[in-house]
Amino acid sequence: MEPLKIKYIHLDHCRGISRVQKMKILEFDPLLEKICRIPPETLRAMLHMQKETFERFYEDLLHLDIKPYLTLYQKKQIRMTARFEPEYPPLLKETYQPPAVLYSIGNVSLLKNRALAVVGSRKAGSYAEKVADHLLPPLIEKQFAIVSGLARGADSIAHRAAMKYGGKTIAVLGSGFFHIYPRENIQMAEKIKQGHLLLSEYPPFTRPEKWRFPERNRIISGISEGVLVLQAEKRSGSLITADYALQEGREVFSVPGNVLDSLSKGTNHLIQQGAKLVTCSGDILEELLPTR
Repeated sequence: MEPLKIKYIHLDHCRGISRVQKMKILEFDPLLEKICRIPPETLRAMLHMQKETFERFYEDLLHLDIKPYLTLYQKKQIRMTARFEPEYPPLLKETYQPPAVLYSIGNVSLLKNRALAVVGSRKAGSYAEKVADHLLPPLIEKQFAIVSGLARGADSIAHRAAMKYGGKTIAVLGSGFFHIYPRENIQMAEKIKQGHLLLSEYPPFTRPEKWRFPERNRIISGISEGVLVLQAEKRSGSLITADYALQEGREVFSVPGNVLDSLSKGTNHLIQQGAKLVTCSGDILEELLPTR
């Protein structure tokens, strides 16, 4: 493994550093040659870190031994891709603050596939299942990978439908691989490892935290050409994914629903805001296929 890649992985494992602070370091020192020579107080001021947090970070920056982690990850067949490597997803690289390192298990070649994100409420039910069965098979026939977040509800429906119809699916986690969340989807994650792909920007020992899930939504949209929202409340987290998609110039598709159903308020609102109303797969394909 080349030295710069090891440096990126090392930085990724330092305690106390946020995504924004990591990006600030890499903008200042993309080759990570100067960072350890900056006076600590100067570095702390640059990162706007609290004293105790900075001390943990700086201790790891100078002294963390990354080799045991690399050995374990290789044993667990965890692949690491740094942002500067040619294998890094080109669509994601174009986005705002792409992860410095991506961790993956499974068929990493799927990152070269055309992809559609399919998201929605964790409470999504039979209506979302029927819609997925109706919309996804023609997209799968066109070799689109189905991307989602392994959450309950719409995410699980999307992953299951992709596999059910012989397609490929990518699950983007809001935690590290050693802490799959929700636990009820551990079996699904194991299935996705076999021929599909698990993806995370978080090192494998990272535990799930509430704030990580909105953060990972930018990756779901970032590796996809468009985002399809199946069912969502007005304040659903899936609307964050749609917002990221709009910011990055991706297509946003929304499935209309019963105006009396709270699970349709978010999707109907997206349509009011300009998302494309979808009733058949052709509504999606006519926007995505002419791009090549």
